[in-house]
Amino acid sequence: MKTYLTIWFNSEGAAPSEVVQRLRAMGFEPMQGYYDHVYDWKKKVTIDDILQLSDAVHQTLKGLNVTYKLETI
Repeated sequence: MKTYLTIWFNSEGAAPSEVVQRLRAMGFEPMQGYYDHVYDWKKKVTIDDILQLSDAVHQTLKGLNVTYKLETI
């Protein structure tokens, strides 16, 4: 399974390079196309796994003044 992340930046928020650096530290990889980043689980995951990752993303992006959307498929 994979979790895809879309980011909307704000001109008053953190630089895109800072956001990417923080997400990479979590295991997300930047990508081109419809989504901005992908997290490859390399296995089937549970809702609890997804919620733990979602909470970690929330904490990582807190205070950076960005909006995001997660999608796991």
